[in-house]
Amino acid sequence: MLTFRPGYFLLTFLLFVVEVSIALFAHDRFVRPYAGDFLVVILLYCFGKSFLKIPALPLAMTVLLFAYAIETAQYFHLVNRLGFQNHNIIRIILGSSFEWGDMLAYTLGIVFVLLVEQKLLSNLQP
Repeated sequence: MLTFRPGYFLLTFLLFVVEVSIALFAHDRFVRPYAGDFLVVILLYCFGKSFLKIPALPLAMTVLLFAYAIETAQYFHLVNRLGFQNHNIIRIILGSSFEWGDMLAYTLGIVFVLLVEQKLLSNLQP
């Protein structure tokens, strides 16, 4: 079940660098809120694939449900309820405001992952 896939790990690292760059330098109304959310589920998927030998669909659905759970926690202001409103790192990781657009971005990110994985698998077939 455990394995190490350097290609997925490299993608994880590159996506992490992009996400940090977005957080630090993008202060707009599209890239930061939506492209970042689109990419974060891809990052989490690649991280999982870096270490777990698991089919694409179950891992993708797990990542998507996790993202939905985090977004739902934002709806209920979990960061504030837990007393972390003054901790910037936790607020950045967990977020602080619910947006339906974020749910769409997560969904589109996972759809993208599944399409890419399907394309990669079909290219490996004889």
